[in-house]
Amino acid sequence: MSKFGELIDVKVPVLLDFFTEWNEPSVSMHPVLRDVAEALGDKIKVIKIDVDKNRELSEALRVKGLPTLMIYKNGEMVWRQAGEQDAGTLIGLLQEYL
Repeated sequence: MSKFGELIDVKVPVLLDFFTEWNEPSVSMHPVLRDVAEALGDKIKVIKIDVDKNRELSEALRVKGLPTLMIYKNGEMVWRQAGEQDAGTLIGLLQEYL
């Protein structure tokens, strides 16, 4: 879990995507997240976390629905939502925390 702290405790907003490869809505978010990362470049970090490979973290953060998206700023969660989002919405949310 200390590694998780290092991932989120940075100066730029961090968008976390909790997903699995067997969940269709999770897979459909891959291109959306790519678009978000391309649009905002190094102003943000996008991190994908496979819940099957990171069960302890997923349980600690109470991830239930997939995909679950979270935005962290300076190590603090500032936004969270389960379900698919479009790139425009995510870009707008992330810009609020730049």
